[in-house]
Amino acid sequence: MLTYKAMYKFLDDGVHGEILDFPGAITCGKNLTETRRLLAGALVDMAETTLLEGESLPVPNPSITNDESDLEEPIHLILNASSQIKVVPEMVYEAA
Repeated sequence: MLTYKAMYKFLDDGVHGEILDFPGAITCGKNLTETRRLLAGALVDMAETTLLEGESLPVPNPSITNDESDLEEPIHLILNASSQIKVVPEMVYEAA
């Protein structure tokens, strides 16, 4: 798990959100709840894309801040590992 810093700015027409220490992870929503959900998805998408391109993830910076933010809070990145191996042809076993 990596912990980055999320920032939110309340605007007249919604809420702007971005990850301060993960460039490109940015979104906006109608309210804080929606923006948090969308930002979490943007963070996962950016992390997966970064790794697929063979690049390293940005190092979290807990001391980063933005003077224009109305709210800053930690956001956690948790990536799951999985295997998509399929044996071809599949073995068929007969009952004894």
